[in-house]
Amino acid sequence: MQRRPLLALPLAALAPWCGTSFAAPDPQAVLAASDAIRNPDFSFRLVNTLVEYRQGRQTDSSQLAVYSRPDTVGGQFRSLVRYLAPARDVGKLILYNGKDLWFYDPASQASIRLSPQQRLLGQASNGDVVTVNFARDYRATSAEEEPVQDGDRQPRHGLKLLLEAAMPDASYQRIEMWVDATSHQPVKARFYAQSGALLKTAYYRRYQTVFGAERPTETVIIDGLDPGWVTVMRYGAWVRREVPEAWLQRDYLPRFRPE
Repeated sequence: MQRRPLLALPLAALAPWCGTSFAAPDPQAVLAASDAIRNPDFSFRLVNTLVEYRQGRQTDSSQLAVYSRPDTVGGQFRSLVRYLAPARDVGKLILYNGKDLWFYDPASQASIRLSPQQRLLGQASNGDVVTVNFARDYRATSAEEEPVQDGDRQPRHGLKLLLEAAMPDASYQRIEMWVDATSHQPVKARFYAQSGALLKTAYYRRYQTVFGAERPTETVIIDGLDPGWVTVMRYGAWVRREVPEAWLQRDYLPRFRPE
């Protein structure tokens, strides 16, 4: 039987191959997958160690215990943050109930409302230290392939997501986020003010197996105006545990006692 060359085949015979198209990734689904890498879907506790650097020299540090519980209704986490260090701040609390932030000082026994954008240490804001799912507060409008350099200055095949605030209580007006194009691991993000000014750039690094998944255990935050002003957040002592509903109530803050 005589074989006909491929180029001589009728176009209809090539349709299964020539007509194949690949759907572009759903930006919101990619964002949700990235959230799931950063955060588990159950209650947990971790210790967040923050270190501030100015021109390469350490200038300040703080250590926080973060207790987080997913809210099955709103899709966001609710968190209680307890200061472990420095000594002047031990025992102070921050409560994030998915909408409002409250700061409690046991010395004055008063709780005051905070803004998520207020700086806690260096470039780390109050909203940065609580557990947050971006897909709840932001709408991803595009996901385009774009190479990106990670926190170790290595080239990565990335997807660039453009995020617009979808909730009035979102910490930032706009975010540009790069994730690994294959795994959807977060690599880099830029956070913008309502004026359009770049507030800071964050790199998600040092992936380790935590709760059965590879998760970033360090975030490096660089000031939008002064690249020599850097804050590093390191996450450790992860424990899966129940976070009681009572802990997440403002009225309970004066009665909270660490275990």
